[in-house]
Amino acid sequence: MNAVVNRSREVERLQAGMPTSDGAGVRLLRVLTQELQRRLDPFLMLDEFRSDNPDDYIAGFPDHPHRGFQTVTYMLDGRMRHRDSHGNEGLLGPGGVQWMNAGRGLVHSELPEQADGLMHGFQLWINLPAARKMSEPGYRDIPASAIPQTTTAGGVTIKVIAGEADGLRGAVQEADTEPLYLDLELPAGATHSLPLPPSHNAFVYVYAGEVTIGGRTVGEQRLAVLGNDPAADGVTLSTVSGARVLVLAGRPLGEPIAQWGPFVMNSRGEVEQAIDDFRNGRF
Repeated sequence: MNAVVNRSREVERLQAGMPTSDGAGVRLLRVLTQELQRRLDPFLMLDEFRSDNPDDYIAGFPDHPHRGFQTVTYMLDGRMRHRDSHGNEGLLGPGGVQWMNAGRGLVHSELPEQADGLMHGFQLWINLPAARKMSEPGYRDIPASAIPQTTTAGGVTIKVIAGEADGLRGAVQEADTEPLYLDLELPAGATHSLPLPPSHNAFVYVYAGEVTIGGRTVGEQRLAVLGNDPAADGVTLSTVSGARVLVLAGRPLGEPIAQWGPFVMNSRGEVEQAIDDFRNGRF
């Protein structure tokens, strides 16, 4: 059953992805960039990687550190092996999610376990509040079978990675930022509404096809920042020819953001401490 939304949020801004490379030369599209971190608090970054050319991804992401936030890797196609300095290991396959709390610090690697074929997925960074930035690191490997999924009467398929939608409780619940992370597949001619807490920052990323939100068209590989109209109680998506989209929302932390590469803290001094701790083997 399609949820009732009395007034949809509108598109405040459209953002095109920025082609870049990370890790050992993995080509990707950075769609949530540093300039949007405060506007889309608690979300820090969103990358899409998609290629059937092994040269674009085969070197993967060798050992690298993190502190102060969470990383969420969602695979659509391909396989990625995770290992970290706290002894965690897992193989992320199609449809699976890796939810990692970097907390006070760890070193991990993410390496493709295939030599050819399509590699397609996303990595999202979610900030941690100051009180939890030095928490114990943690890791969850969530297979596709453990992610709740439903198909509405209108043919819209919804995967609930985090939060709650259409009566389904997602695979992950986070009390600090209350993230909603959905993957929707809308067939041609579909319209679907999703409630969103008015207090949450939210955005939609279209990774196939195009959708219309509040009369504005959002094309493929475009991120739509949704406005924070307190009178709006959700978002309504429509498509003519069909679309695949991510819908994300989260409760803002409203804290200072100090980032240097893989470390996200609240002050420059804390970042400098993270660098020193990493260099001296304290992770």
